[in-house]
Amino acid sequence: MKIKPMKRNGFSTPDEQPHERPHRETARRAAAEGIVLLENREHVLPLENGSAVALYGQGATRTIKGGTGSGDVNEREVVTVFEGLKNAGFRILNEKWLSDYNREYDEKRIKWRDDLLKEVMESERGMEGFFDTYAARPFPAPDGEEPEKEDCDTAIYCISRTAGEAADRRNVPGDYYLTEKEEKFLDSLCRLYDKVIVILNTGSVMDLSFMDSHKNILGLIFMCQAGMEGGNALADVLQGKLSPGGHLTDTWCYDYEDYPGASDFSFLNEDLTTEKYDEGIYVGYRYFDSLGIPVRYGFGYGLTYSEFNLEAEAPEYENRTVTLPVNIMNVGDVPAREVLQVYVSCPQTGLEKEFRRLAAFKKTGIIPANDTEKVRIEIALDSLTSYDSERHSYVLEKGTYGIWCGFSLDKSVLVSGFELDEEVITFKTESLCAPENEIREFSIIETEREELNRKWLDKLKEEELPVISISAGDFLTVTAEYGKDDEIPEEARRLTDPLSEEKLISLLTGAIVGEGEVETVGSSGYQVPGGAGDTSRMVYEDGIASMVTADGPAGLRIQETYIEKDGRVTARSFNRTVEHGFFDVEPVQEDGVEYYQYCTAFPVGTLIASTWDTELVKEVGRAVAEEMEIFGVDLWLAPGMNIHRNPLCGRNFEYFSEDPYLTGKIAAAITDGVQSVRGCSTVIKHFACNNSEDNRYFSNSVVSERTLREIYLRGFEIAVRESSPGALMTSYNKINGIHAAANRELVTNILRDEWGFDGIVMTDWTNTWHGDNCTASLCVAAGTDLMMPGSVMDQDDIREALSDGRISPEDVKKCAYRMVRSILRSGKYSE
Repeated sequence: MKIKPMKRNGFSTPDEQPHERPHRETARRAAAEGIVLLENREHVLPLENGSAVALYGQGATRTIKGGTGSGDVNEREVVTVFEGLKNAGFRILNEKWLSDYNREYDEKRIKWRDDLLKEVMESERGMEGFFDTYAARPFPAPDGEEPEKEDCDTAIYCISRTAGEAADRRNVPGDYYLTEKEEKFLDSLCRLYDKVIVILNTGSVMDLSFMDSHKNILGLIFMCQAGMEGGNALADVLQGKLSPGGHLTDTWCYDYEDYPGASDFSFLNEDLTTEKYDEGIYVGYRYFDSLGIPVRYGFGYGLTYSEFNLEAEAPEYENRTVTLPVNIMNVGDVPAREVLQVYVSCPQTGLEKEFRRLAAFKKTGIIPANDTEKVRIEIALDSLTSYDSERHSYVLEKGTYGIWCGFSLDKSVLVSGFELDEEVITFKTESLCAPENEIREFSIIETEREELNRKWLDKLKEEELPVISISAGDFLTVTAEYGKDDEIPEEARRLTDPLSEEKLISLLTGAIVGEGEVETVGSSGYQVPGGAGDTSRMVYEDGIASMVTADGPAGLRIQETYIEKDGRVTARSFNRTVEHGFFDVEPVQEDGVEYYQYCTAFPVGTLIASTWDTELVKEVGRAVAEEMEIFGVDLWLAPGMNIHRNPLCGRNFEYFSEDPYLTGKIAAAITDGVQSVRGCSTVIKHFACNNSEDNRYFSNSVVSERTLREIYLRGFEIAVRESSPGALMTSYNKINGIHAAANRELVTNILRDEWGFDGIVMTDWTNTWHGDNCTASLCVAAGTDLMMPGSVMDQDDIREALSDGRISPEDVKKCAYRMVRSILRSGKYSE
């Protein structure tokens, strides 16, 4: 095998390239399938083709495509809501208001930029601290002039919010809540127009109490942040080109304080050093459903333009899997798709459990009006285990399990059950990642749980619903085997064994930039301008290539343009490239050849998951991989798959859901799509418990073993076991006192030994630069293979640790073997 020669990536013309149009069509379809219709009172939607409407709000002309930071994408253009509606033939009657709004927006945004840059330059860190200041000072968009009545009866109001890494959202007006001006504007619209439709152009949950006081808000749509084709996708839904098919992946409460642990989240308890996961397994719907607390919109909720019924047949059982045949009938007038969701109630006789958990789902095809689709949906019984922290085992308890079916959790009905004759221990582990002290977790009174359980058990009998018997003898108990040797191909050993200690260290510490080159955190690639970083640059002469990483998870984040002169690329700092160069207030005229690297901005993770369509998610993944091939990227730093523990997490838009099963299935699907293209790999992240952003380098997530495994590791486990991602990125935070990247029990014992992960593990960027508790040598000892983006400090630390015996040459060699094994799987070699 020979290393392919490095090539200059990008195109020498700004013209649209052949791959762009089909990828934009995929992005548009994914956005339209994920948009969630929350309210459709009086059947205000769909709107007639060519309808006259008045359009207001920031999101009308400044539609937010996605979040900030590493989740951004440098796309060619963004189709706004205004443009999408115009493209679809709607008549927008208040274009003067929109024009005036754009002028006010531009003026205020320039002032905000100048003030932010002034603050940065006057700070102690100067431009080095640009990103932190940028993340903590989101632009407060104007509201625009008071609306006036236009000659139509329908107004559309677009509420927008943005967020990003390094800062959590705030439960204040302008973020989680409407501002006083927004409330007043909405009052005016409802006074002027008979029909008002509100579009939520926000990456995560926000307060919707305004719905209670404005009865002529007839339509409510969660557009989320829908990527570069968002405006066209929304228009497709508004005009009924397709029936909305998105369903919520989170619970939307009546009040923020309803969420478990709401007042203790992140900054709210004034202690950013410790994040206590006292709610235990009762995260999201598990909490509300188990306690019977009313919510505004429940998990899995979403309307279509049609109506559906279902009929479940008797369940079938084979090979530790329950199969449920279900007939889904479109009893409305509109062809549409639906999402069949299956929940299971487990016995409450042993370990305390939530009332119901998601166990399977499937999105139908387009079902014609008055037609039926028969679905066979499988429930893997392993997904119903609970982790017993005393016995360090995953357990299926003896007793009756109830099977619920529906198109949302709230509307699911009990349809059948199965009876397990004896307890089964499916998997035995060791005690790993345990907290130092016992955690007093939230618990529901046993009598209340038993009463809730008794009701559905009685219903199962009274309605004579089918219950099948399952024998514990069908199951085997597997015991985790720790300390297994990695399977390293002979070619990887041949290339690795001759390397000197210095070259081995170089292989584990990223492509450190050279003198005179610009180093930008998250944008320091030298093979692909704007790439997040390269894995090494010192061992090419030894036949070992360097892999290219690029941020995600809504597409590739690389520089949209760059200059090459005399074979050398002019590097640009982050502040010069963010938001299409908006902060580059004194651009330097550069000589040379300009190259263009426009990438597709797909919908954000939450909206992708809201499709509940794993086949479509695979298509998105494959489209991303095709752009990876085009631009020379090997490792896509995505998908982000942390749990939506609280709606204020700054990066929730990147992540999928409050539910670990849905999270794992969507992550596995996008990984399958990406890795269907040879040489392209995902980097699933952030492993684990990265559920808040404030003080992310130092925060300690204190969580029980059971909660860690059932809620916060479960999605990663599904993705690893089902799709074998090529790489994994650890999180910045500590878990029970130990940084994730330096936690051998997490990275080696659980990830590799228990789950069989055979890719590489890398740190998040600069994770090893912030103190003695997460150094490069500690990470190597834990089994973390790659310190990114690499530094002389990292190399010195490994060298010193080898010298004084804190790590062994074997520790370094194991990481190097895994690195070379993954490099050989990349697209860097010709046969």
